[in-house]
Amino acid sequence: MKIGPRYKKARYLGAPIFRKTQTQKYAMRAQRKVKTVRRRGVKSEYGRQMMEKQKARFSYGVGGKQFTNYVKQALKSTGDNAKNLMQLLEGRIDNVMVRAGFAPTRSAARQMVSHGHITVNGKKITIPSLQVKIGDKIAIREGSKNKVIFAKLDEEIKTTKVPAWVKVDAEKREITVDGIPVTDMTELLFDVRQVLEFYTR
Repeated sequence: MKIGPRYKKARYLGAPIFRKTQTQKYAMRAQRKVKTVRRRGVKSEYGRQMMEKQKARFSYGVGGKQFTNYVKQALKSTGDNAKNLMQLLEGRIDNVMVRAGFAPTRSAARQMVSHGHITVNGKKITIPSLQVKIGDKIAIREGSKNKVIFAKLDEEIKTTKVPAWVKVDAEKREITVDGIPVTDMTELLFDVRQVLEFYTR
């Protein structure tokens, strides 16, 4: 999925949705930009919901059609629709790798998977959108362990706050999916309810 200039996209959406925009440097630039740019008019309810949808899409690096399919699946499932949607987004293997510290960004994780560097339960996979299941073991393919992209892996693992539903064996460089993805909605950079309302208008 092509995103384009991340600073520009994040400023437009009004949220630091990319790793490179989650820095003090970006915050200072964004603050200066606000002072020099004419204030935009108040958005309509539709406009606000559209903006939240875009924030969600870009946060997880998901294309428009695929994101729509996730929403449809969430709405069809029983239970809380917001939780259903977040379980689908968080359950993608590229996202799990980021949560576990195996990749600095979702785009980096997608590259690792699509290039065949990752295995699930011992089998090489190449689909970044693969939905993981409880008990799945994610690891680096034996022939890829010395690749440059994994050079800083040990450091990333040490500094990553891993969610309770993911377990990481730093020595084996292995991830185990230990439960259903659970999301703290207050930590998200977008409003899930607004996203769902956009699709159910």
